[in-house]
Amino acid sequence: RVENFLNSICDEYFTFLKKYSIHIDTSNSFPHSSGIASSASGMSALALCLCDIENQLNDKTNFDENFCLKASEVSRLGSGSACRSIYPEVAVWGQHEDIPGSSDEYAIGIGDQIHPVFKSFHDDILIISAGEKSVSSTAGHNLMEGNPFAPVRYQQANQRMKLLITALKQGNISDFGKIAEDEAMTLHALMMCSDPSYILMEEGTLSVIRKIKQFREQTSIPVFFTLDAGPNVHVLYPDEGESQVNAFIQNELKPYCNEGRIIRDKVGTGPEKIS
Repeated sequence: RVENFLNSICDEYFTFLKKYSIHIDTSNSFPHSSGIASSASGMSALALCLCDIENQLNDKTNFDENFCLKASEVSRLGSGSACRSIYPEVAVWGQHEDIPGSSDEYAIGIGDQIHPVFKSFHDDILIISAGEKSVSSTAGHNLMEGNPFAPVRYQQANQRMKLLITALKQGNISDFGKIAEDEAMTLHALMMCSDPSYILMEEGTLSVIRKIKQFREQTSIPVFFTLDAGPNVHVLYPDEGESQVNAFIQNELKPYCNEGRIIRDKVGTGPEKIS
């Protein structure tokens, strides 16, 4: 896959690839092809490295906006989600009338527009299954081509983006959490009503979702879930509820995880050059 990606971009983006051999040494901290964006982190890192090499060959040292936009566009060609991984905190991919500078070709960072409460938001990933998902992301996206619910889904996504941007700017955690959960369930509903249909959630996924909803109702602590295209659950919550949510995850949710595996993460500061 990486070789095909490099071959596809060498003429238009990086002609130096025809002159040099490159050695890629890569590792990741979470399971491959399980639906939690391993390709996004990998392809974005590769695109950033290629843009950095180009800078060095042209005696440039700055990592300005144009550098990030090119890295985002290139990484999108390797993995759609990768184009957002170029930026710290929050990024938007897809042209939207309410977001100046947004584009279908690349993502843009909007971290400077969001409320401080979201800059330290937690994302604990519960690994319900570390195995490969039953359908690739590319195949999953292609299923929308013939899905009868696709047109209304696109309208819904556009409207939800309006609401999401407002929630992020105002620090409205409840609205943010509701949109995150609604989007997760919509994604999986579309997969289940596609042709062929796929069920990506597992029994443990549903059990965890129920427990999160019950915990939130009983405690009024703002904790929410979302899902990628797989069975693993992302538990989202602000700093204010960290101790209670951690205890809840450890006592109530960890038994549903594969080998008890939980990846504790939070909103990040963006990619870093390590050498």
